[in-house]
Amino acid sequence: MSFSSSHASPWLAGSDAPEKTQLKLGFVPLTDCAPVVVAKMRDFGRRHGIEIELCRQPSWAAVRDKLLSGEIDAAHTLYGLVYGVQLGIGGPQADMAVLMTLSQNGQAITLSNQLAASLRGVGNLRQALECEPRKPVFAQTFPTGTHALWLYYWLAAQDVHPLKEVRSVVIPPPQMSDALARGELDGFCAGEPWHAVAEARKVGQTVVSSSEIWPDHPEKVLACRRDFAALYPNSARALTMAVLEACQWLESAEHRREAAAWLSTDSITGAPVDLIAPRLLGDYGGSPLRQPPRPLRFFADGAVNFPYLSDGLWFLSQYRRWGLLREAQDLAGIAAAVNQTALYREAASALGIPVPEQVTRSSVLIDGLSWRGEAAEAYADSFAIRAVG
Repeated sequence: MSFSSSHASPWLAGSDAPEKTQLKLGFVPLTDCAPVVVAKMRDFGRRHGIEIELCRQPSWAAVRDKLLSGEIDAAHTLYGLVYGVQLGIGGPQADMAVLMTLSQNGQAITLSNQLAASLRGVGNLRQALECEPRKPVFAQTFPTGTHALWLYYWLAAQDVHPLKEVRSVVIPPPQMSDALARGELDGFCAGEPWHAVAEARKVGQTVVSSSEIWPDHPEKVLACRRDFAALYPNSARALTMAVLEACQWLESAEHRREAAAWLSTDSITGAPVDLIAPRLLGDYGGSPLRQPPRPLRFFADGAVNFPYLSDGLWFLSQYRRWGLLREAQDLAGIAAAVNQTALYREAASALGIPVPEQVTRSSVLIDGLSWRGEAAEAYADSFAIRAVG
């Protein structure tokens, strides 16, 4: 299935034409890879002079390694992965670029049936964990990724120290429910459809959505190495425009149902469409969530997609909070170098998509603390629960 617009891109002529026209785009099998899948299936790259090849990856570590080796040109990836590589935390360092934000919300934390029942019974996570026969084990998807940080933030907001009182392990998202079923985990934080899969298999219950932790939080981004954006700026802009159009297409419920069918194919997630579609449309069924989740957002008239510097700075603040970033650095300068706000403005403006004037936004998280996108180090040091030193 393909689609191409009759309107030509304003960037196809002369020196504005894409320098590289065949682009390999990596993704991990998750519901929120929908924008890159739609960009391919609807052939939104064609009118911008590019052809997209989707390259499924087994894990976020594989995404990182193939971005760095040049085997893929860009990727649907964790916001935090980009900043972790930029800083060389726990692996190779390379200068990275965030071209746009792909999604907000849509992640969750699922607990084993036993722990979920205990939490409902006592109403307090700390007390529920004290009933466990061993040190609780929680899984996330990448050490510097979004899921690790949502998990840590949620635990700390419940007065549980994530570095001392639980054991955190890394597992690729498709393996989470299997590990829960085997009794190896007490809970996990990841994206969909893997929470829906765990509930369908009756091995766990989704207890908190990531939008309760941070309403309309940044989640996945379209990212590449910074030298790719520098060497092929027209290609990077064309890719951003194609994926932006895909995000816009995903605004309608009818289109999301169509996308759910594509996402369910073996080449994307291989999960049943009836487990993908409901949560893609905001329906969490009978999950014992404390608050109704905010919907997985891809566009919202462009409000989702701008690469706010404050979003990048938040991840840097949490690296400092959890002892991953100990030396003083110019955090604002790092965010300004990584997040390609000028390139995004060009791409969005050419499509007639509104672009915010400000490069920061403010939010209130689950613990009641405000994040305003400034003084990241002081913000990190203000938390009562954090790494020592």
